[in-house]
Amino acid sequence: MNGTGVTAIRGELHIDGRRLSYLDFGGPGRPLLALHGHLYEGQTWAQLAQGLAPQWRVIAPDQRGHGDSDRAASYTRDDYVADAIALLDHLGIDEAVALGHSGGGITAFQIAAWHPERVSAIVNVEGPVCDLDDGPSPLSFVLSLPYTAPDRQALLDAIGPLAPMLGDKLRSTADGGWCLPFHPQDTITSEQGTRGDHWADWTSTECPALFVLARDSQVITPEEGREIVTRRANTRLAELHGDHFAHTTDPDGFAAAVKDFLNTLS
Repeated sequence: MNGTGVTAIRGELHIDGRRLSYLDFGGPGRPLLALHGHLYEGQTWAQLAQGLAPQWRVIAPDQRGHGDSDRAASYTRDDYVADAIALLDHLGIDEAVALGHSGGGITAFQIAAWHPERVSAIVNVEGPVCDLDDGPSPLSFVLSLPYTAPDRQALLDAIGPLAPMLGDKLRSTADGGWCLPFHPQDTITSEQGTRGDHWADWTSTECPALFVLARDSQVITPEEGREIVTRRANTRLAELHGDHFAHTTDPDGFAAAVKDFLNTLS
């Protein structure tokens, strides 16, 4: 049990010799593929899985380079979409709702754009549709963090103010040490790969979609949020309290908004 009343089973598949780990929260419900953003892992969707059960079966991978999944040679948009399709194939799932936060949100709507037969609906949580900034990554602060430390406390001390967010995500290593749930340089490479103009991908599908906008978002302005909703057919808006990490800053409001949307699907 994961503490929320839903039994999560950890599984893995191997893609070109690389392990992709995932949590399957199980149940008889319709499948929902939940994709976390940078710095997070599949476990971030545990509370959502509880709120949606038993009508929905949440499947939440630790995306490449995160959590229990192996580091990868590259972190392109193609890579993330291919991993998602491989996971659906592995589980024998023909069609699912694709939900994602931030970079995971971009992946969610790109799966729908590139493989429309595999996605019945989209939930984009603060995933930018157009980011043409060519400056330093907003996640550059992670480059000052050590990837490994000899023990857990040493790593907690090293990450300082990030300890409340990352402390429960640290991993033990085979040599007895501890490591972050992501490699700092991989994170920067991955974040930079999310940049660009994705309007064609966002607007190319007409399946039902929900865009979740945080009122205190550090990433998307209210004007950008409204444009994201109005430029795509069959798309509705949910505004939540809190910042870019809306699913953790307002978990009850987030679960309610997602559930209300899913209840509209046929």
